[in-house]
Amino acid sequence: MKIGIIGTGDIGATLARKFASRRHRVKVANSRGPQSISELAHEIGADAVTKEEAVQDVEVIIISIPFAKNPDLAHLIRSVPSDVVVIDTSNYIPQRDGQIAEIDNGKAESVWLSEMLGHSIVKAWNAVGATTLSDYGRQAGALDRIAIPVAGDDENAKSVAMELVEQTGFDAVDSGSLAESWRQQAGTPVFCTEAKAEGMKKLLELADRKRASRNLELILKELGERGGKRSHEESVRFTRSINIPDGQFEF
Repeated sequence: MKIGIIGTGDIGATLARKFASRRHRVKVANSRGPQSISELAHEIGADAVTKEEAVQDVEVIIISIPFAKNPDLAHLIRSVPSDVVVIDTSNYIPQRDGQIAEIDNGKAESVWLSEMLGHSIVKAWNAVGATTLSDYGRQAGALDRIAIPVAGDDENAKSVAMELVEQTGFDAVDSGSLAESWRQQAGTPVFCTEAKAEGMKKLLELADRKRASRNLELILKELGERGGKRSHEESVRFTRSINIPDGQFEF
Protein backbone atom coordinates (compact mmCIF):
# COMPACT_ATOMS: atom_id res chain seq x y z
CA MET A 1 0.00 0.00 0.00
CA LYS A 2 1.19 3.55 -0.72
CA ILE A 3 1.17 5.59 2.49
CA GLY A 4 2.05 9.24 3.00
CA ILE A 5 2.76 10.34 6.58
CA ILE A 6 2.87 14.02 7.52
CA GLY A 7 4.53 14.54 10.87
CA THR A 8 7.60 12.71 12.16
CA GLY A 9 7.25 13.09 15.91
CA ASP A 10 7.07 10.05 18.15
CA ILE A 11 3.78 8.74 16.73
CA GLY A 12 4.38 9.58 13.06
CA ALA A 13 7.92 8.20 13.01
CA THR A 14 6.85 5.00 14.76
CA LEU A 15 4.04 4.43 12.28
CA ALA A 16 6.42 5.06 9.38
CA ARG A 17 8.88 2.54 10.78
CA LYS A 18 6.22 -0.11 11.34
CA PHE A 19 4.66 0.26 7.90
CA ALA A 20 7.96 0.36 6.04
CA SER A 21 8.95 -2.86 7.81
CA ARG A 22 5.82 -4.47 6.39
CA ARG A 23 6.83 -3.54 2.83
CA HIS A 24 4.39 -0.68 2.40
CA ARG A 25 5.68 2.16 0.22
CA VAL A 26 6.03 4.96 2.75
CA LYS A 27 6.68 8.65 2.20
CA VAL A 28 7.39 10.89 5.20
CA ALA A 29 7.19 14.67 5.43
CA ASN A 30 7.35 17.33 8.11
CA SER A 31 7.30 21.10 8.47
CA ARG A 32 11.09 21.47 8.17
CA GLY A 33 11.56 19.78 4.81
CA PRO A 34 12.99 16.50 3.47
CA GLN A 35 16.59 17.18 4.48
CA SER A 36 15.64 17.24 8.16
CA ILE A 37 14.30 13.67 8.00
CA SER A 38 16.56 12.12 5.37
CA GLU A 39 18.43 10.09 8.00
CA LEU A 40 15.22 8.72 9.49
CA ALA A 41 13.85 7.86 6.05
CA HIS A 42 17.05 6.05 5.05
CA GLU A 43 17.11 4.13 8.33
CA ILE A 44 13.56 2.78 8.02
CA GLY A 45 13.34 2.40 4.24
CA ALA A 46 10.98 5.30 3.50
CA ASP A 47 11.21 8.31 1.18
CA ALA A 48 11.71 11.78 2.66
CA VAL A 49 9.53 14.21 0.70
CA THR A 50 7.77 17.56 0.91
CA LYS A 51 4.24 17.80 2.32
CA GLU A 52 2.98 18.37 -1.20
CA GLU A 53 4.64 15.17 -2.42
CA ALA A 54 3.41 13.19 0.61
CA VAL A 55 -0.23 13.48 -0.50
CA GLN A 56 0.39 12.64 -4.16
CA ASP A 57 -0.07 9.13 -5.60
CA VAL A 58 -0.93 7.52 -2.26
CA GLU A 59 -3.82 5.43 -1.00
CA VAL A 60 -3.57 6.51 2.62
CA ILE A 61 -2.52 9.79 4.24
CA ILE A 62 -1.71 9.80 7.95
CA ILE A 63 -1.57 13.19 9.62
CA SER A 64 0.37 13.15 12.89
CA ILE A 65 0.88 16.75 13.94
CA PRO A 66 -0.50 18.93 16.78
CA PHE A 67 -4.27 19.33 16.41
CA ALA A 68 -4.25 23.10 15.85
CA LYS A 69 -1.81 22.73 12.96
CA ASN A 70 -4.08 20.40 10.99
CA PRO A 71 -6.11 23.12 9.20
CA ASP A 72 -2.84 24.36 7.68
CA LEU A 73 -2.95 21.25 5.50
CA ALA A 74 -6.46 21.91 4.18
CA HIS A 75 -5.24 23.14 0.79
CA LEU A 76 -3.34 19.87 0.32
CA ILE A 77 -6.01 17.50 1.62
CA ARG A 78 -8.76 19.14 -0.43
CA SER A 79 -6.77 18.31 -3.57
CA VAL A 80 -6.63 14.54 -3.05
CA PRO A 81 -9.20 12.12 -4.54
CA SER A 82 -12.19 11.34 -2.35
CA ASP A 83 -11.23 7.67 -2.11
CA VAL A 84 -7.88 8.41 -0.45
CA VAL A 85 -8.08 7.41 3.21
CA VAL A 86 -7.08 10.26 5.53
CA ILE A 87 -6.27 9.29 9.11
CA ASP A 88 -5.72 11.78 11.93
CA THR A 89 -3.82 10.81 15.08
CA SER A 90 -4.12 14.07 17.03
CA ASN A 91 -6.00 15.25 20.12
CA TYR A 92 -7.51 18.66 20.83
CA ILE A 93 -5.69 20.02 23.88
CA PRO A 94 -6.91 23.58 24.57
CA GLN A 95 -3.97 24.33 26.85
CA ARG A 96 -1.68 23.78 23.85
CA ASP A 97 -3.89 24.41 20.81
CA GLY A 98 -5.85 27.40 22.08
CA GLN A 99 -9.62 27.45 22.54
CA ILE A 100 -11.76 26.43 19.56
CA ALA A 101 -15.29 27.65 20.27
CA GLU A 102 -17.17 25.12 18.14
CA ILE A 103 -15.45 22.20 19.87
CA ASP A 104 -15.85 23.75 23.31
CA ASN A 105 -19.56 24.14 22.56
CA GLY A 106 -20.01 20.44 21.82
CA LYS A 107 -18.91 19.66 18.26
CA ALA A 108 -16.74 16.54 18.16
CA GLU A 109 -13.21 17.58 17.34
CA SER A 110 -12.94 15.02 14.53
CA VAL A 111 -16.11 16.39 12.94
CA TRP A 112 -14.67 19.91 13.17
CA LEU A 113 -11.39 18.79 11.66
CA SER A 114 -13.06 16.88 8.84
CA GLU A 115 -14.93 20.07 7.94
CA MET A 116 -11.73 22.12 8.09
CA LEU A 117 -9.87 19.70 5.82
CA GLY A 118 -12.75 19.28 3.39
CA HIS A 119 -12.29 15.51 3.42
CA SER A 120 -13.78 12.72 5.50
CA ILE A 121 -11.23 11.52 8.04
CA VAL A 122 -10.72 8.52 10.28
CA LYS A 123 -9.52 8.93 13.86
CA ALA A 124 -6.93 6.35 14.98
CA TRP A 125 -3.79 6.00 17.15
CA ASN A 126 -4.77 9.11 19.13
CA ALA A 127 -5.68 7.17 22.28
CA VAL A 128 -2.33 5.42 22.62
CA GLY A 129 0.91 6.76 24.05
CA ALA A 130 4.11 6.89 22.04
CA THR A 131 5.87 4.26 24.17
CA THR A 132 2.88 1.95 24.00
CA LEU A 133 2.76 2.28 20.21
CA SER A 134 6.47 1.67 19.74
CA ASP A 135 7.07 -1.07 22.32
CA TYR A 136 3.84 -2.85 23.20
CA GLY A 137 2.47 -4.15 19.90
CA ARG A 138 1.86 -7.89 19.89
CA GLN A 139 1.00 -10.63 17.42
CA ALA A 140 -2.70 -11.21 16.73
CA GLY A 141 -4.17 -13.52 19.32
CA ALA A 142 -1.63 -12.70 22.04
CA LEU A 143 -3.25 -12.61 25.49
CA ASP A 144 -1.67 -9.26 26.31
CA ARG A 145 -2.52 -7.56 23.01
CA ILE A 146 -3.78 -4.01 23.59
CA ALA A 147 -6.62 -2.43 21.60
CA ILE A 148 -6.85 0.89 19.76
CA PRO A 149 -10.19 2.59 18.96
CA VAL A 150 -10.97 3.72 15.41
CA ALA A 151 -13.76 6.15 14.50
CA GLY A 152 -15.04 7.30 11.12
CA ASP A 153 -18.07 7.90 8.92
CA ASP A 154 -16.78 6.25 5.74
CA GLU A 155 -16.98 2.51 6.37
CA ASN A 156 -14.46 1.62 3.67
CA ALA A 157 -11.94 4.15 4.97
CA LYS A 158 -12.51 2.94 8.51
CA SER A 159 -11.91 -0.68 7.51
CA VAL A 160 -8.60 0.30 5.87
CA ALA A 161 -7.57 2.17 9.02
CA MET A 162 -8.54 -0.76 11.21
CA GLU A 163 -6.44 -3.14 9.13
CA LEU A 164 -3.47 -0.79 9.45
CA VAL A 165 -3.99 -0.61 13.21
CA GLU A 166 -3.90 -4.40 13.32
CA GLN A 167 -0.63 -4.33 11.38
CA THR A 168 0.94 -2.09 14.01
CA GLY A 169 0.37 -4.81 16.62
CA PHE A 170 -2.94 -3.86 18.22
CA ASP A 171 -6.56 -5.00 18.07
CA ALA A 172 -8.68 -2.42 16.25
CA VAL A 173 -12.00 -1.60 17.94
CA ASP A 174 -14.69 0.16 15.91
CA SER A 175 -15.66 3.09 18.13
CA GLY A 176 -18.38 4.40 15.84
CA SER A 177 -18.90 7.57 13.84
CA LEU A 178 -16.91 10.80 13.95
CA ALA A 179 -19.73 12.32 15.99
CA GLU A 180 -18.97 9.68 18.64
CA SER A 181 -15.19 9.99 18.35
CA TRP A 182 -15.07 12.22 21.45
CA ARG A 183 -15.29 8.93 23.39
CA GLN A 184 -11.67 8.18 22.49
CA GLN A 185 -10.19 11.63 22.95
CA ALA A 186 -7.86 12.88 25.68
CA GLY A 187 -9.18 12.34 29.20
CA THR A 188 -11.67 9.58 28.36
CA PRO A 189 -11.48 6.06 29.86
CA VAL A 190 -9.78 4.58 26.77
CA PHE A 191 -7.12 7.30 26.54
CA CYS A 192 -3.67 5.84 27.30
CA THR A 193 -5.09 3.19 29.62
CA GLU A 194 -3.95 0.17 27.55
CA ALA A 195 -7.24 -1.73 27.56
CA LYS A 196 -7.76 -4.95 25.65
CA ALA A 197 -10.49 -5.18 23.03
CA GLU A 198 -13.41 -6.36 25.16
CA GLY A 199 -12.55 -3.99 27.95
CA MET A 200 -12.21 -1.09 25.55
CA LYS A 201 -15.75 -1.56 24.31
CA LYS A 202 -16.98 -1.17 27.89
CA LEU A 203 -14.75 1.82 28.55
CA LEU A 204 -16.04 3.65 25.47
CA GLU A 205 -19.50 3.49 27.02
CA LEU A 206 -18.23 5.03 30.26
CA ALA A 207 -16.93 8.17 28.53
CA ASP A 208 -18.22 11.51 29.85
CA ARG A 209 -17.32 14.74 28.09
CA LYS A 210 -17.23 17.00 31.14
CA ARG A 211 -15.24 14.51 33.14
CA ALA A 212 -12.81 14.06 30.23
CA SER A 213 -12.04 17.78 30.20
CA ARG A 214 -11.32 17.76 33.94
CA ASN A 215 -9.24 14.60 33.60
CA LEU A 216 -7.09 16.19 30.91
CA GLU A 217 -6.37 19.16 33.16
CA LEU A 218 -5.26 16.79 35.94
CA ILE A 219 -3.03 14.81 33.58
CA LEU A 220 -1.37 17.93 32.19
CA LYS A 221 -0.87 19.32 35.70
CA GLU A 222 0.84 16.09 36.76
CA LEU A 223 3.04 16.08 33.67
CA GLY A 224 4.09 19.64 34.40
CA GLU A 225 4.91 18.88 38.01
CA ARG A 226 6.72 15.61 37.38
CA GLY A 227 8.35 16.56 34.11
CA GLY A 228 7.46 13.19 32.58
CA LYS A 229 9.66 11.33 35.06
CA ARG A 230 7.28 8.48 35.77
CA SER A 231 8.11 5.07 34.34
CA HIS A 232 5.83 3.80 31.59
CA GLU A 233 4.06 1.45 34.00
CA GLU A 234 3.58 4.23 36.54
CA SER A 235 2.20 6.53 33.85
CA VAL A 236 -0.37 3.95 32.73
CA ARG A 237 -1.48 3.33 36.33
CA PHE A 238 -1.81 7.07 36.89
CA THR A 239 -3.79 7.61 33.69
CA ARG A 240 -6.12 4.75 34.60
CA SER A 241 -6.67 6.23 38.06
CA ILE A 242 -7.63 9.59 36.54
CA ASN A 243 -9.57 8.58 33.42
CA ILE A 244 -11.62 5.63 34.66
CA PRO A 245 -14.45 6.26 37.16
CA ASP A 246 -13.77 4.65 40.53
CA GLY A 247 -14.86 1.05 40.79
CA GLN A 248 -16.36 0.88 37.29
CA PHE A 249 -13.65 -1.18 35.63
CA GLU A 250 -10.95 -3.64 36.63
CA PHE A 251 -7.97 -4.63 34.49
